[in-house]
Amino acid sequence: MFCTKCGKQIPDGVRFCPNCGENVGATFEEKVSNTFNEMADDARDAFRQAENSLTNEFVDINNTFNNTPNVFLKTDRSLLIYILLSFVTCGIYGWYFIYRLAQDVNIACEGDGEETPGLAAFILLSLITCGIYSWYWYYKLGNRLCANAPRYNMVFQENGTTVLLWCLFGMFICGIGPYIAMYILIKNTNLICDAYNRGHGLVVNYNY
Repeated sequence: MFCTKCGKQIPDGVRFCPNCGENVGATFEEKVSNTFNEMADDARDAFRQAENSLTNEFVDINNTFNNTPNVFLKTDRSLLIYILLSFVTCGIYGWYFIYRLAQDVNIACEGDGEETPGLAAFILLSLITCGIYSWYWYYKLGNRLCANAPRYNMVFQENGTTVLLWCLFGMFICGIGPYIAMYILIKNTNLICDAYNRGHGLVVNYNY
């Protein structure tokens, strides 16, 4: 007989594969139970990561509203967490994400003569323009991040045009374009915020 995991031939009657250790003698119920337990473990890990991210977000909000000095700019934004929490919260987290993104970019890029509009303008103007303004917002943010990179001794290859092209034409590539555009903005914002923290002698610590 052959192992169902590695495909190697094994002697009849053995319970464990001598090549990979697979329990070839397990009953159907045991195999189903093992598979379910593995899926449950993966789900717990994903939601634990999401829970930690939300905890960090709420701590940041508390620090901001209490005017805590030396508030660290967030440097660990993740596209996966953005998608997961936006889905779980029916899009509400996506708005909060935009709010915090604009807030941190305005702090890190202060003095460049630009101002990234906040959540209220993003929602209102996007509704008025049937979503077109959101693309313009992403375009402007991408350009601002690219323009401020040299002040932190960095160079970003992606600018607002790159982001806009992914938003517009990337939708025809299985709809993944907007997610790639958001990934670019997240990556570059994280780099800018990290450089800002280091430049101000701040050590980012999310161990609360």
